[in-house]
Amino acid sequence: MTVTWEESGWERVAPGVGRCRLPGWDCTAGLVVGADAVLLVDAGSGLGEGARLRTEAQALTGRRVTHLALTHPHFDHVLGAAAFAGAEVFGAVGIDTALSGRGREELRADALRHGLDRRVAEEAVDALVRPRHAVCGEWTLDLGGGRQVLLANVGPGHTAYDLAVLVPGDPEVVFCGDLVEESGEPQAGPDAVPSHWPAALDRLLELGGEDARYVPGHGAVVDAAFVRAQRDALVARFGVSQ
Repeated sequence: MTVTWEESGWERVAPGVGRCRLPGWDCTAGLVVGADAVLLVDAGSGLGEGARLRTEAQALTGRRVTHLALTHPHFDHVLGAAAFAGAEVFGAVGIDTALSGRGREELRADALRHGLDRRVAEEAVDALVRPRHAVCGEWTLDLGGGRQVLLANVGPGHTAYDLAVLVPGDPEVVFCGDLVEESGEPQAGPDAVPSHWPAALDRLLELGGEDARYVPGHGAVVDAAFVRAQRDALVARFGVSQ
């Protein structure tokens, strides 16, 4: 038996498109429903959180998640990925560097620094799933029933491997990952590429246009004016030449 967006606690952003804000780090997970397939955007911060997203997505759609897009390789967005057995996993080309070897150890350390329970972090990192599909440029997913979704490698910016998800429709929806944050100032860690970040936001604006709804990695859904203002703030903050 399926439930409505309202009953599930998820926010309906557009027809067949929703998102939820996960506790702890206020991280967004997105859901796009087609006639034949279901896409989840980001997987949460651990296997338990991933399992919760899997269960809620199935309750909303009546089907399992078939595709998973990882917007960037930070623990609160990727550590639940192993909960989606059988899903086709997508990420920006090169993301596997951050999810294997030394990158995996840095991911574990970052999760612990931010307060993730050690057992949860160890379990999730040990089970970590690397994307099977590397997106270089753009990749169109056909979810059935006329629902096509564009995965766009728009980085570097927040990280070296930033992937955006554009869902055409009325309105169009752009899942931005942490290239855009509403609940606080955009976080620029050691893996950020500030000199390219404003250009990544320009690309988001080109994809979505003036009337799109932009879903940040953290915080409330915003409009194009917010994204443009954040772009200008990043230019000023990092002294990036335009």
